[in-house]
Order: sequence, then structure tokens, then C-alpha cells
Amino acid sequence: QVHLVESGGGLVQPGGSLRLSCVVSGSISSISAMGWYRQAPGKQRELIAAKFSGGTTNYADSVTGRATIWRDNAKNIMYLQMNSLKPEDTAVYYCKADLSSYISGTYVPNQGYWGQGTQVTVSS
Repeated sequence: QVHLVESGGGLVQPGGSLRLSCVVSGSISSISAMGWYRQAPGKQRELIAAKFSGGTTNYADSVTGRATIWRDNAKNIMYLQMNSLKPEDTAVYYCKADLSSYISGTYVPNQGYWGQGTQVTVSS
């Protein structure tokens, strides 16, 4: 089984910062891409940051210059640092990994897995 668990959410004042973590566990063979999404009430889930196995990173316009995504390859942990937070950053933040794994001894190529989400609230 593959599991993704996010942590680091909470209540932050406008202008503040936070760091989200996403731990990927299981019999992982390789990770081709990891990303952070968020979903605000009444809105669609949106991709805000992605990191690919070749090193490329992409950011949504809404967070460019304020967000940094990186990954600890040895520990299979992905991070998202968000600075200068705004009330409009309030959302549930999800991590997603596209990876290949072994499940019950069977090789499962390139599936997408989601974490359960962590709430980020930006408010004074």
C-alpha cells in the first residue's frame, strides 16, 4: 500500500509563513512527479506547485514568488514553503505523487496517489 500524509497546516496571520510536509510511504520504486494542490470552499482543486523527477519545478501564478517546493529524495518527503500568506490562500492543501510501486509483490507502474489534506487558514 502507498500512503501520503500531509502535516503542517493551521491558522496563520496574513503575511506569515508555513511549511507543509508530505510523507510518502510504501514500497516505492520511483516517483516521477509530486505536487501540491489546494481547494478553497466552493472552488475547484488547483495545482499550485509541482516538482518532476528531472528537477523541473512549476508554480501557479497565484503563488509564484511566495512558494517553494522541494523534496528529500532519501526520505520520500515533499515540502511546500509558503511565505507572505494572504487570506485567499485559505484552503485545504493536498499533496499528490505520481509513482511506481510494489503492492503485494506486484509492480504497479505510474499511479497517482493523494494525501488526505491539511487545512490552512490565513486570518487575523
